[in-house]
Amino acid sequence: MLEKTIIEKLEAVAGKENVLTGKVDLVAYSYDATADLPRQAPDVVVLPTSAEMVRAIVNLARSHKIAIYPRGAGTNLSGGTVPLKKGIVLSFQKMNKIIDIDAANLTAVVQPGVVIAALNAAVAPHGLIYPPDPGTVATATMGGSAAENSGGLRGLKYGVTKNYIMGMEVVLANGEKVRFGGKTVKNVTAYDFSNLFVGSEGTLGIITELTAKLIPAPKFRRTMTGEFKTLADAGNAVAGIIAAQVIPATLEIMDRMTIRTVEDFAHIGLPVDAEALLLIEVDGMSEDVVRAEAEAVMQVVRDNNGGLKIAETDQERDQLWTARRNALPALASLNNTVILEDATVPRSRITDMLIACEAIGKKYNLTLGTFGHAGDGNLHPTILCDKNNQDEMGRMHKAVDEIFKVALSFGGTLSGEHGIGVAKMKYLGDELGQSGLNLMRSIKESLDPEYVLNPGKMVPLREA
Repeated sequence: MLEKTIIEKLEAVAGKENVLTGKVDLVAYSYDATADLPRQAPDVVVLPTSAEMVRAIVNLARSHKIAIYPRGAGTNLSGGTVPLKKGIVLSFQKMNKIIDIDAANLTAVVQPGVVIAALNAAVAPHGLIYPPDPGTVATATMGGSAAENSGGLRGLKYGVTKNYIMGMEVVLANGEKVRFGGKTVKNVTAYDFSNLFVGSEGTLGIITELTAKLIPAPKFRRTMTGEFKTLADAGNAVAGIIAAQVIPATLEIMDRMTIRTVEDFAHIGLPVDAEALLLIEVDGMSEDVVRAEAEAVMQVVRDNNGGLKIAETDQERDQLWTARRNALPALASLNNTVILEDATVPRSRITDMLIACEAIGKKYNLTLGTFGHAGDGNLHPTILCDKNNQDEMGRMHKAVDEIFKVALSFGGTLSGEHGIGVAKMKYLGDELGQSGLNLMRSIKESLDPEYVLNPGKMVPLREA
């Protein structure tokens, strides 16, 4: 527990109304969206309203060796915001201003607490979009998604968060405020600091402002589904679409269990007897090009024994994407614990990974559904289990170990978009090797030698 004098100093810096110490408040900030991780209530929650306030809080924490845990909306799935060493949770919900929308330069400047959906609503009248589209787009914040390098449903064609952050303002662990990047399209001055801090999960610095790239919203789109009787046909269709040199805006997959669960949850007429369902959307600025790409996609689906259904209206399209976004909450409704992973493989191994996930679920006698971003190899094997059943939880852990082992054997990676946090740290050495771990520690310790910022996340401590 922090000394009363520390709390009083925080109140002097941030205002009493922005310093939370009540038991209910502390419990609310003791966890994020990750299941099967220990919860830990912080000593205090502080809601800063400016970068200068963040600097003052960092200086106070550093002088008293108190850990700081930056937090957006807490929708992350790697334990990245859990305050393992208690300390201060720094929640950015009050730094939620859109500072500037510059349509001429296709940029927006925002505070970290801006919700992605709110930014898109603000830029829509200008005919623009901010493409990164995580499943929690209605609640996820710009700062949190930058810290996690979030992806989402449009990642195949449009990329992930790192492709859209042009600059930022960051408060470092020593209390200094730095600013780099900006509105220029080309900038090779110094190191690429933006890409260093994007995806760093709050371990290197605290983001207090972001300059984001916007793009013109596509004028035309076609949305369709492909229904398959085997996982192999679905996986081969994904590879075939890419081989046909069509890059859909979205190319999502749901396996049989996910289809049935979502249909029970949403009742929108999904094909519950299918082994796999592809949800596909092509878009662009030319109606002729979009039509030609849609025809190419449909031919690949047919060639791989798939049944086609075209969304003829915006309502039908919206129903399909609502179904995809409901995949996680629908699966989570089946039991009291949902383990959602994001093992990612090269696109050429997507069929192998789908079949492997199905086999792993059967091997360990677990309820396992797989959905995800098939077009970029980013799958979400999801295990439903009972946290009160010790035997089942043990089998779940073995299954997760095997999922990552298989993904790496296919030339894949531990995480496509969920980050490392604390949940995947034990696997880091399997992908990076000891030299990679040492490099991560060197970068961390050069910027935060006392491990004040989000300690215990992403970067393993050096062995004594």
